[in-house]
Amino acid sequence: MASSTLPISQSQAFYTRARLVPASLSGPVRFTLPHRHRRDASYRIPLRTMVVTATTAEMPKKRQASRDRSFVDEMRTVAMKLHTRDQAKEGEKESKSPPVSKWEPSIEGYLRFLADSKIVYDTLETIIQKAAYPWYAEFRSTGLERSEKLAKDLKWFKDQGHTIPEPSSPGASYAQYLEELSEKDPQAFICHFYNIYFAHSAGGRMIGKKVAEKILDNKELEFYKWDGDLSELLQNVRDKLNRVASNWSREEKDHCLEETEKSFKYSGDILRLILS
Repeated sequence: MASSTLPISQSQAFYTRARLVPASLSGPVRFTLPHRHRRDASYRIPLRTMVVTATTAEMPKKRQASRDRSFVDEMRTVAMKLHTRDQAKEGEKESKSPPVSKWEPSIEGYLRFLADSKIVYDTLETIIQKAAYPWYAEFRSTGLERSEKLAKDLKWFKDQGHTIPEPSSPGASYAQYLEELSEKDPQAFICHFYNIYFAHSAGGRMIGKKVAEKILDNKELEFYKWDGDLSELLQNVRDKLNRVASNWSREEKDHCLEETEKSFKYSGDILRLILS
């Protein structure tokens, strides 16, 4: 609590000025002032008769909330704005393709998507194992890894008589970009790491379910299964991301966030293979 007192000769001028200040600028303000027309001894009581209080505990909720937000919260906010309205209520992007419910996928296109996804996850997991920056090792064996799961799915398709395609340009280009980024720009790399794994655990699962309904007789692929409780796995990675980012400067954090749109572009190019 902050207190302020003024000589009684200044109290009337202060009172006149104080009435013009919006309370919202300084929080709740309480005045205890002697009546201006009274001439008894109380009018001559010095400064302690007038107390102006503004408590920081009554800080606007939005300002306090912004201080309490974690870095992963910031990452999510930026990512959600890059969704379309039909993908998320926070989405701000115009949709340039039909909603997933109206997709007409093919087995061939889906296999291209899975093959390109695998080279990206292979690359991510290799980068984390090599750990060009020591703190990459924080993200080993998180339970979110997808490479082995995708290998099982591609083998299943092969056993069904399907030809497994080689990775195409979208997946190969993204994998190469991730390798380069991981060596020279760790904050930007972590942006991709976060968006790839977390997007797959949310919208990716929904897409997988819709595609399975249309072309796989509702078969659930290993790509969309996790060993253990997914919410716990995700929370553990959130905690690790926040811990790592706590050592970054504000500029490094902002640089990480700025990479989000590029992450969406690369992932979107791979996703569209389903309709190819």
